[in-house]
Amino acid sequence: MSVANLTRTDAHEFLQLAPKAGVHCEVTRYPLARANDALADLRAGRLQGAAVLIP
Repeated sequence: MSVANLTRTDAHEFLQLAPKAGVHCEVTRYPLARANDALADLRAGRLQGAAVLIP
């Protein structure tokens, strides 16, 4: 388990610096009704980045 302690200001500063350092995010969106598909893709290694369920 890991815990990060940071302030709102720290987060804003990080988010401004991240693109300059080459950090990028990859997100795959799944409708909530396809939550099982998201889990299957995760288990099968078909995801790169994060899966996000949307209502």
